[in-house]
Amino acid sequence: MSVADDEVEVLIVGGGPVGLTARGLLERWGVRTLLVEKRRELSPFPRSRLVNTRSMEVFRLLGLAAGITANAFPPQFGRVRFRDTLHDPDFASAAMVGVHAPIPESPVTGVVTSQDRLEPLLLAAADTPARFGAEVVGLAEKADGVVALLLDRERGTESRVRARYVLAADGANSTVRQQLGTGTTGPGALAAFTTVVFDADLSRWCADQPAGVYVTAHGSFLPLYPEGGWAWLAPTPEDPERADWAGLVSRALGPGAGVRAEVLRVQHWVMNAFVAERFRHGRILLAGDAAHAIPIIGGLGMNTGIADAHNLCWRLAGVLRGWAGPGLLDTYEAERQPVAHQTLRQAVANTDLMFQAQSLRREQLRTSGAAPSTIRLPWSERYFAQLGLVLGVTYRSAAVLAEGNGDSPPSESDAHYTPTADPGRRMPHLWLSRDRSTLDAVGEWFTLLTPDPARWERQSAPAWPLRVEALTGEQAGLCGLSAQGALLVRPDGHIGARWQDGPPDGSALRRALTGITGAASI
Repeated sequence: MSVADDEVEVLIVGGGPVGLTARGLLERWGVRTLLVEKRRELSPFPRSRLVNTRSMEVFRLLGLAAGITANAFPPQFGRVRFRDTLHDPDFASAAMVGVHAPIPESPVTGVVTSQDRLEPLLLAAADTPARFGAEVVGLAEKADGVVALLLDRERGTESRVRARYVLAADGANSTVRQQLGTGTTGPGALAAFTTVVFDADLSRWCADQPAGVYVTAHGSFLPLYPEGGWAWLAPTPEDPERADWAGLVSRALGPGAGVRAEVLRVQHWVMNAFVAERFRHGRILLAGDAAHAIPIIGGLGMNTGIADAHNLCWRLAGVLRGWAGPGLLDTYEAERQPVAHQTLRQAVANTDLMFQAQSLRREQLRTSGAAPSTIRLPWSERYFAQLGLVLGVTYRSAAVLAEGNGDSPPSESDAHYTPTADPGRRMPHLWLSRDRSTLDAVGEWFTLLTPDPARWERQSAPAWPLRVEALTGEQAGLCGLSAQGALLVRPDGHIGARWQDGPPDGSALRRALTGITGAASI
């Protein structure tokens, strides 16, 4: 049975945080979208736990940051604690930088929350259609678009959707990626895990020492919501169908705990580690876990996908509205694939470092008559101090106009972040007024930041969405600008071009926008 076709500009495949964020961003650009998700509802599992600083900046743009923070844990939960059992004292701990306390480099603070609390807020943030229970079972690329065949397995109905572009954010086991035949590189499947969602009163061991994660020798315990609820994360046993999950959780709490867990839900999953060989196949683009599966240690996976969506959506809007050439979409892979590889390396290293901490503890317990009260973590500040990776990414592509000899500045180390206004970098956070950041000046337009707005407003560039914002002389100096200099900031908040000493001629801005967007005919 076939039903009538739909026609949209962008078909979004996948109703997780990445697909929902893309839906919200594209709606702000006025792009007609349809989101399809093969599940019949949003996931009831907590899944991703950490919303980092950069993701919160994106959600601030969408007007969601305050609501997400209100539903999340308070900042003191931005910490990982290591214990022999949940009711033992810490033998190590690590703060989540940018989550456990505000940082001067951003107007927002990240949070610990559960994905099942985040997704409803993202779904409600846009009014464009979202169809649950619709699985993409076929894709046919045409000269002017893509035809997707959708199957509702419960009803046994099929439908077709025509779209100018497809944004596939359908997870690590992406059916779209598989249909395209796109391969992956990286370790692949690392291990099978089970998440058990349960109720129990564990406050006697945790209330005075809050954390987002308690790592023990018998699995990790995660508080789910400020009002209660827990998850236990551990390797999947050999016979999961016969497992006594309540008993396993109770034993993992340790001898003498005296707590019986009330199991609510159980989910089995595989920790994957790979990056897709291609992020673009014609009019079909991969994002989130469909493009890169990142191990959970360090909380990088979902956040990397949200950054994908932020990077991609302005490009799609530009091509669809005619102020960018189709080649601009090639720069999405050029910018985001290296970030995915760098993030994967960091997440795999995080996983190794966590196992090292546990191994060191087991060796202490084996060789010492009495276990030392603490150990020195093997990663020092590298485990969750990842601002260089979160805020310090440097994009290198045709959508960034390099200065001088054309060389781009190197990316930050994963741990350290130094704000800089070099082309390719995220615009540094500076307060334009009491409650308005330079990052708030970014939106569905290019932003020109300069201490001399009158001079730059004489530049003609009517074909592109553009706003001019004033910087103070002090702010200009921090950005490496003279009194006539300017920064051209892309809609994703990254600097596309910089003129340190003012415009060389009356067409400098138009040439820069033409170069960044690939719109040679404008």
